[in-house]
Amino acid sequence: MGFWLIAAGLAALIALALLAALLRGRMASAPTATYDLQVYRDQLREVEKDLARGVISENEAERVRIEVSRRILEADKDAQDAPKSERAPRWLSLTVAGAIAAVMLVGSLALYPYLGAPGYPDMPLAQRKALADIARETRESQAEAEARLPVSPPMDVDPRYAKLVEELRRVVAERPTDPQGMAMLAQSEAGLGNYRAAYAAQAKLIGLKADNATAEDFAALGELMILAVDGYVSPEAEAALNQTLERDRTNGTALFYAGVLYARTGRPDLAFNIWRSLLEQSQPSDPWVPVIENGIGELAMLAGVDYTPPAAALPGPSAADMQAAGDMSDDDRQAMIRGMVERLSDRLATDGGTADEWARLIGALGVLGETDRARGIWAEAQTVFAQHPADLATVLAAAQKAGVAE
Repeated sequence: MGFWLIAAGLAALIALALLAALLRGRMASAPTATYDLQVYRDQLREVEKDLARGVISENEAERVRIEVSRRILEADKDAQDAPKSERAPRWLSLTVAGAIAAVMLVGSLALYPYLGAPGYPDMPLAQRKALADIARETRESQAEAEARLPVSPPMDVDPRYAKLVEELRRVVAERPTDPQGMAMLAQSEAGLGNYRAAYAAQAKLIGLKADNATAEDFAALGELMILAVDGYVSPEAEAALNQTLERDRTNGTALFYAGVLYARTGRPDLAFNIWRSLLEQSQPSDPWVPVIENGIGELAMLAGVDYTPPAAALPGPSAADMQAAGDMSDDDRQAMIRGMVERLSDRLATDGGTADEWARLIGALGVLGETDRARGIWAEAQTVFAQHPADLATVLAAAQKAGVAE
């Protein structure tokens, strides 16, 4: 009931605002010449002020008075000749305002059952979490998902490779207890895009290994099951991921798909925590990093978290660079080091970075003898990491070593 009272009150306020605008508009606008007259009178007053301040001479003031007076006479004539506009009838303004209010109110009531959610109750956070848990527990199985989706057409491959895979299938069928052959079959089927056959072979491989099955074996099983149904994480795939994490809590494949599962079942908070931890511990070359970097911003927004992904780590010198540095003169070597320091400094200034990178920059500046600059970087770092004591401690250690912090 409260909602309808608020909605009716808002509609009434809008109708009153429209009515006031219509009633104000009943008076015809004054002719343009009327406004010109006011401008010219203001100009005459300004002339007198300029004359009193000595800005213009008496002759100049007289010429301006004559010109402005001429314009006043013309504007006054135009104002007298302008046709008088009649006011709109009061009853018409009231009728239009009432019609608009009625259309707004009746239209809103008519559209709300289709566009709104009548009778929809408030949903506290605990209830949303409970519904998300139910959605995850009652989602369709692997078999149901596969039945819903068509089988992917086979990939175009070299006929010779296809023939080798066919021969491998025959050999594995003859020796079904050979783990090596079963592992090769799972990889080969995946290479052909036959993910359903691939995960079936991977499941048999795990059965053959029994207690010796590794976290990577279960991670491969879970991923193949997910790929077989276009990225959907079924309860069976989740079970494989859980087996992976029981053996290795840091397995990137399992953590990535665990985040996907929670994101798609209404728990962006859990998904964000998993992906954030994984992203900050991953190498740039890890296959899940681009996907997480592309999606973690939206995930953070849904989770209600203000988050900036860490900047990519600055690549260090290659083996060739190190060898070349050994052959350089002292001046050239110093120039190369300064170039690396400047690139790091520029990137931290524009994109930010981790506490380790800030510490590295302060340490490098200290080695180069640029203590004033290092001290300035340390002062800036205290602001950047003020809310992160652990990170601030990392930078402080570097600043103390460089002699720019107590």
